[in-house]
Amino acid sequence: MFKALADPTRRSLLDELFREDGQTLSALEARVPMTRFGVMKHLKQLEEAGLVIPRRRGREKLHFLNPVPIREIHDRWVSKYAEPWVAGLAGLKHELETTMEKIFEIYIKTTPDALWNAITDPEVRAKYTFGAAPVGEWKVGAKLQLSAHGAGFVLGECEVLEVDPPRRLVHTMDAYFSEAAKVEPTSRVTWEIEPVGDSCRLVLTHDQLREGGTDEIWGGWPMILSGLKTWLESGELLTTPGSLMYVGT
Repeated sequence: MFKALADPTRRSLLDELFREDGQTLSALEARVPMTRFGVMKHLKQLEEAGLVIPRRRGREKLHFLNPVPIREIHDRWVSKYAEPWVAGLAGLKHELETTMEKIFEIYIKTTPDALWNAITDPEVRAKYTFGAAPVGEWKVGAKLQLSAHGAGFVLGECEVLEVDPPRRLVHTMDAYFSEAAKVEPTSRVTWEIEPVGDSCRLVLTHDQLREGGTDEIWGGWPMILSGLKTWLESGELLTTPGSLMYVGT
């Protein structure tokens, strides 16, 4: 990943995806002084590094920024030095009243069953989701509340749309943890688990988001997924300020 970030053109492509996620090759080509072949070559290296995730939408191939690997570096080595600077990167907003999606990918050395349990068990979930967890039964049509002992109020709600253990889980998301989050419309979260050797590839897609809305709705996923990986692989908890937000005293 460090090699992929070393090139200024690749960093420019990541900046463009940070500015506007889900762009086509043609759109990116128009924004950097390089041939189409050159942009394709750089995008391939970013995909191999796990920093860009391609997705087909009909005849188009869209490219999405995956901030999870960068977040992992931040959580393990950078946070105590640069927390204010990194937090500032999350401030980008768009004014268009359209929907958007965010895609996050991470590899975890664990089994599909253990990963599924960590996602759905409230006691485990609270260890990496800021001390909070959805409480209820994971069955289609059920409604769960996101709560935490250290919060003192309901942080959000979700309705279960699909349950296919240990492969796929889909649910809605309504957030109440801030005044800005409360005014956002219902969005959707999809967890997809794929075994890869002795590990699992986890892809989290958060879509039906209002473009121009608060990034509080989706901005916490890199830290959550980093905490999930840390817990499953080492049994330890992240101790960055955000990861302890709702941990009860």
